[in-house]
Amino acid sequence: MLSDDEALAVLLGLVAGRRAGLTTTQHTASETASAKIRRVLPKHIARRLDTLLESLAFTDQPGEFDTPDAGVLLTIADAVRHRRPVSIRYTDRDERRSERTLHAYGIVAHAGRWYVTGKDARIGEDRTFRLDRIADARTLPGSFEAPAGPDPAQRVLSGFATADYRHEVTLRIHGTVEQIRAHLPASIASLEEHEPAAGENRATERWLRVELRAERLDWVPPVLASLDRPFVIERPDELRDLVIELADRLASYARQA
Repeated sequence: MLSDDEALAVLLGLVAGRRAGLTTTQHTASETASAKIRRVLPKHIARRLDTLLESLAFTDQPGEFDTPDAGVLLTIADAVRHRRPVSIRYTDRDERRSERTLHAYGIVAHAGRWYVTGKDARIGEDRTFRLDRIADARTLPGSFEAPAGPDPAQRVLSGFATADYRHEVTLRIHGTVEQIRAHLPASIASLEEHEPAAGENRATERWLRVELRAERLDWVPPVLASLDRPFVIERPDELRDLVIELADRLASYARQA
C-alpha cells in the first residue's frame, strides 16, 4: 500500500514523534507500529529504510516527558472539533486536584508536551492545561462558540509569557520586532507593539515595551547582551545590578593579556 517515500515518511514520523516526546502513555505504540510496517515491506525496501534509520544521528538528546493518556487526548480532540464542553480531573504543579468544565479551543504541541487551551467555565477565564496532568475527560451535553482572536498556539505561548513567577521584568528595547523576537520569543516575553506613524515602515527600529516573568534573573543579562540593542530597564532594580555586574566582568576578561 505504501511507496518507498510514503513508508519512509511514516517511519521517520514515528521516530521524530518519539524523540520529541509527543507520544501517549502507551510508550511502546510507536515501536510496535514501526515493527508492523517493517514486516510487511518488501525486503529490499525494508533494508534500505533500516540502513537509513541506523545511520541517522540527532544533535539533541530525547527529552524525558510525562505523556498523556490516549483516551484523554482523543476525547478532548473530539470536544474541540464539535465545540462540546468537557469535564476534566486535573492535578496542577502543586499537586492540587480539581474537577473543571472546559470549553476547549484547541490542542497544542509545544517543546515536547501536549497542552489544551480553552475557557474554564467555572471562573469564566481562559486557561491552559497540560494534557499529561489530566486524569479523566468526559464530554458533556451542550455546545459553545469559540471566541475570535488569537489561535490556540498563540494563546498557549502568551500564557507562558504571563505565567506567575517570582520576578516581573519590564524593559524598553530599541529595535525591530524581528530583532527582539529572535532572542525573546512569544513563549518567554510579551511585546507591546505600536502602530507605526504615517509613512513609517513597520520594520523600522523603534522603542518597544517588553514584559516577561521569571523565577530567576541570572539568564536575562546575557540575553540582553546578545540582543546588542539599546535598552532601558524599568523594573526590577535587581536586574539593573546584574547587568552592570556582567558588563564589568566581561570588561575585566577583555583587559587580560
